[in-house]
Amino acid sequence: MSANASSVSVTAISGLPEVSAGDDLAALLVRAVSEQAGLRDGDILVITSKVVSKAEGRVIQATRDEAIEAETARVVARRGATIIAQTRHGFVLAAAGVDESNTAPGTVVLLPEDPDESARRLRKSLRDRAGATVGVIITDTMGRPWRAGQTDTAIGAAGVVVMRDHRGEKDVFGKTLEVTVAAVADEIAAAGDLVKGKALQIPVALVRGLGGLVTAEDGPGARVLVRPAAEDMFRLGAADVLYARRTVRSFTPEPVDPAAVQRAIAAALTAPAPHHSEPWRFVIVSSAEARTRLLDAMLQAWVADLRRDGFTEGQIARRTRRGLPLRDAPLIVVPCLEASAAHAYPDERRSRAEEAMFTVSMGAAVQNLLVALAVESLGSAWISSALFCQDVAAAALDLPHDWRPMGAVAVGHPASTPPPRPPRDPHEYTLVR
Repeated sequence: MSANASSVSVTAISGLPEVSAGDDLAALLVRAVSEQAGLRDGDILVITSKVVSKAEGRVIQATRDEAIEAETARVVARRGATIIAQTRHGFVLAAAGVDESNTAPGTVVLLPEDPDESARRLRKSLRDRAGATVGVIITDTMGRPWRAGQTDTAIGAAGVVVMRDHRGEKDVFGKTLEVTVAAVADEIAAAGDLVKGKALQIPVALVRGLGGLVTAEDGPGARVLVRPAAEDMFRLGAADVLYARRTVRSFTPEPVDPAAVQRAIAAALTAPAPHHSEPWRFVIVSSAEARTRLLDAMLQAWVADLRRDGFTEGQIARRTRRGLPLRDAPLIVVPCLEASAAHAYPDERRSRAEEAMFTVSMGAAVQNLLVALAVESLGSAWISSALFCQDVAAAALDLPHDWRPMGAVAVGHPASTPPPRPPRDPHEYTLVR
């Protein structure tokens, strides 16, 4: 049968009992389907993830907030009590997929540990029990940016064509399609949701008439529907971009994509500046030789200052550990101020104000850089050491004479997820006049 079937039926499968940990879900499904339509080759079963989770023991004693925090790999957006989070699977869901409906008080249901593997196991067991080669799609409800309401989407799949790539095909006018990739598994998931639902307590739908989409092999699963971070143009909610910037002090050895750093620097260049100037410069310290030369020179200057201040060697060792992120990070970016456009004034008051204007502009550029790095899924730590030895840092990097280093930024992939940001009440930092 062609994948473009002319007739498709979607049937709600009722009669499934309340599912508990350890239940043989495949056996329950075969029994329920057999009582209504039987199971045939080419059928597709669309199953709500909650019953899969219950059978797999993914019901835990916890508050909703505790479970959301544990299941969240990254907060994408937050508004009031609503949290949109990315799970470790890569799914972006409200409340990280945690559900407290249709479960005992004091418990919550988590997503299956590996929805694609759950789909593969169910498919095999269904074939063994019913003798039919079917497709299995496990679904969960997702919202969509710029669209009101939610719809079911595929989070696990086996034996089903998950995506159909139409790129390179011709439309009716002979034009070549360039970007059209159909999320077939999501379309089937949404169709199944038309006849099942939480309120009806019908967690399973049988889709018939799409046998051309059922495959002999299990296939790659629904994980191919998760857009890679590098291709995600909407990785963060606009209101949450600033909050994504965190000081990261431990990095993995994974190299940093130079293009991502250039994009972050491009964002830094949008900072406001006095006198229509462009006072920002950035030095990318990527070679081991340049890094060692810079950090050794700054360390020597720092130690010399601390000794002059009367610190003991033990105190010096503890203080200089603060610069370790620069040693561990795969990349260092040194922001520099080039203030040749500054006006000269005969009095100290206006001279200080002029210098402050350019310094504030540089700070805005550094903040833009740090936020843009976070958008690129890169961690960063702004370290102020270079401000205390600008001449030393400039000489170590062989900078033009009018480039003043304004700290240094460690850049890399975070070795761990930073802890939640402590809440701050803006009223405590605000005066209204």
